[in-house]
Amino acid sequence: MWVGFGAYLGVLAWAPALGRRLVWGMIVVAVIAFACVPPLLSHDVYSYVDYARLGALHGIDPYVHPPAAFPADPAFAHVTWPHTTSAYGPLFTLATYPLAALPVGVAAYALKAASAAAVLALAVLVARLAPARGIAPLRAAAIVALNPLVLVHVVGGPHNDSLAILMMMLGVAGILTARETSAGAALVAAIAIKASTAVTAPFALLTTSNSLPTGRNPRYTHGFRPVGRLLVGMGLGAVMIGAVAYLGFGWHWLDAFALAGENQGHTSHMSIPITTARLTGLDPDVARGMALALYAALVTYLLIWTYRGNDWLRAAAWATFGLLLATAWLLPWYLLWPLPLAALSRDRPLKLLLLALTAYQLGARIPL
Repeated sequence: MWVGFGAYLGVLAWAPALGRRLVWGMIVVAVIAFACVPPLLSHDVYSYVDYARLGALHGIDPYVHPPAAFPADPAFAHVTWPHTTSAYGPLFTLATYPLAALPVGVAAYALKAASAAAVLALAVLVARLAPARGIAPLRAAAIVALNPLVLVHVVGGPHNDSLAILMMMLGVAGILTARETSAGAALVAAIAIKASTAVTAPFALLTTSNSLPTGRNPRYTHGFRPVGRLLVGMGLGAVMIGAVAYLGFGWHWLDAFALAGENQGHTSHMSIPITTARLTGLDPDVARGMALALYAALVTYLLIWTYRGNDWLRAAAWATFGLLLATAWLLPWYLLWPLPLAALSRDRPLKLLLLALTAYQLGARIPL
């Protein structure tokens, strides 16, 4: 991991000089290589498969019944959270149902392929958006796709964060290219995969609002204003996804968002609040409360800063990064959440802090 991190820093430092062919070649080879190895360091992918099989094969709602409800299923032997119902959004759960027709191992590799494709798509997307933001496209692609935590945990894991963040970034791209309706639908789809992507939505709404000083734009004078188009897209996306989710799960799918929120009640050894408590002797609950209070203050400041006409993408990147610092349940694959936003943020301190957090998390979840 440390050798990979050193190589990653080297590519980031010299990406423009290395050339387009070499950098993209490294990205494609690295992502495909980690997609081909067996699932690494986590069995979450088998939980994805088990939830799909519970619903599609056994007629059991994965938002009501955990994997332990059907221990005879072949996926169950690999599940590490047997008594936990699904904490994932209904869009992801329904999308995995076709995998129930495949053998468990094949289904796991199908999810690895989907995660690898999503990471490659993220790299392409940030590279396409980077020039308009005054950022070197090769460096933007490399900071996302060659990060060792992304390769090992997101692709090698694999984890569905890649799909959620891809949808979120499609929403970001829609706003940056004046396609607010599709952007709104993409942001809702991202939340319907993983709730943590909702952090970006308030900043998207603020930047498209006509109350912003930067709102004096010809697009605001014809038809719906950008914020109106964004809200229409979000509304249509929410209605369509909500209706399909209700048909599939009733209202039980809403429990996934409550369960995701309850993760804050858990702790991971290398989360920043818990590490702070361990080093200072603070009560973990006190450290966790202080972290959440500081995060609330940060988000409030960033929302005001965005409302005053500053760069909403930079603010969203800081808000997402701050979430990683504040949560007591920090996992190494969560680093993907702020990476594409930071890659486009024109904020050198933020990028350096993300590199520091990457280094801090290199040993996380490795069974030494």
